Amino acid sequence: MSYLYNLPNATNGTDSIIVETITAVPSLAPLIMLFVFFVICAGGIARQIARTGTADYPMWFVTASLVTFMLSLIFSTISGSIRLDWLVIMVVITIFSGVWLFLDRKPSEV
Repeated sequence: MSYLYNLPNATNGTDSIIVETITAVPSLAPLIMLFVFFVICAGGIARQIARTGTADYPMWFVTASLVTFMLSLIFSTISGSIRLDWLVIMVVITIFSGVWLFLDRKPSEV
């Protein structure tokens, strides 16, 4: 009897389930990172606007990119869960958002 879906093999632990799922759906890891980035960024901006009336966009982009970068580093500890180009893209986004933050500030604010 042929099955339409092979259940992930859970005898080797959660790492094998994650790798098999990401192998079946290659866009899962980037979509998870994108979701985390936009939830932190949009949620922080929305809460700061609700509280003070204005938002510090560069700060929230740096916060979201650092959290997403840490998530991508956690993904990179499991072999086969994230591709190297996505990790490099996260490093570049984190660096550019940090540069944006420091160029946005006056020297007395940094």
